[in-house]
Amino acid sequence: MLAEHDFQKKADALFEDLKKRLLNLGDEHEFDVEGESGKLEVIFEEPEPARFVISPNSPIREIWVSALSTSFKLAWSEPRSAFILEKTGEDLYGVMSRVISQQLGTQVTV
Repeated sequence: MLAEHDFQKKADALFEDLKKRLLNLGDEHEFDVEGESGKLEVIFEEPEPARFVISPNSPIREIWVSALSTSFKLAWSEPRSAFILEKTGEDLYGVMSRVISQQLGTQVTV
């Protein structure tokens, strides 16, 4: 398990990059992005209202994504240098690409 300081450093850098990517995609696909390093929210009005929440869970050193009535819990993988969803092997960008694509009904790559 990562030390808390290492987790926070990696999570902050990831959230900063993810927010930039999501803001660009939001402009293109008409969804909003709110929040800071503590939590990000992706808010959809179309095709139907939805809110996805991405947040760090510091005590257990995971990144949690709540989207499409599902909770995705990503843990740090040292070999891949990324937070990974163990069930599918996807990193955070892969998970977000999949759930946003499902929500919008069109392929989106984060």
